[in-house]
Amino acid sequence: MYSRLKQSVLTLLFLVLAGAAVAENGDEATEQAIQSPHAMVETITGELLKSIAAHRDSFEQDPEPFFSELDCLLGKAVDFRWLAYNVMGPYRAQATDEQLKRFASAFRRDLVETYGRGLVSYGDETIVVLPPAGDLTGQRKVTVQQEIHGVDGVFPLYYSMAVNQKGEWKITNVVINGINLGKTFRNQFAQRAQKYGGNIDQVIDSWTSKVETEA
Repeated sequence: MYSRLKQSVLTLLFLVLAGAAVAENGDEATEQAIQSPHAMVETITGELLKSIAAHRDSFEQDPEPFFSELDCLLGKAVDFRWLAYNVMGPYRAQATDEQLKRFASAFRRDLVETYGRGLVSYGDETIVVLPPAGDLTGQRKVTVQQEIHGVDGVFPLYYSMAVNQKGEWKITNVVINGINLGKTFRNQFAQRAQKYGGNIDQVIDSWTSKVETEA
């Protein structure tokens, strides 16, 4: 169940990222900025679940259409260069621009392919978005809390979200049941870098975003 829960976490991560992807430019970006992050999460959760249902039956035979759809959504919603920069932690100072680009690409590909499989396994859990604790007017950084209600209990999920320069809400981190995904990915990169004697190219070539259980 916990392994499946971890997959569901990144499923929900994609839901939020997909929500941010709706705001590409013009009036759509303005409308997205006005909508509260809580409302955005709730709305997009329903929309992407419909997409999951549409691909579930054909996924095993041909997963690429679903992966392609996820990649498109993530590409519009996430600055993978910024994300990779942060996951690399202190090693980013010694990375070349080309290595940063390669890691961003590897990180993106692995998330889409590995955790995209978790999307189609979404099952009987119920997702509840909790209302904000106070007035969010004028705030550019917020935490959106969800609860995953399943047969084994209720699991808390926290999204750190921020408004970028274009007025779009973006997710910056996720904490699920005490597991900080941003910290986990940074620790994983550091462990790989130590394993390969600081050879960043080898870390990139071997990258996997399988989430360990360390908090």
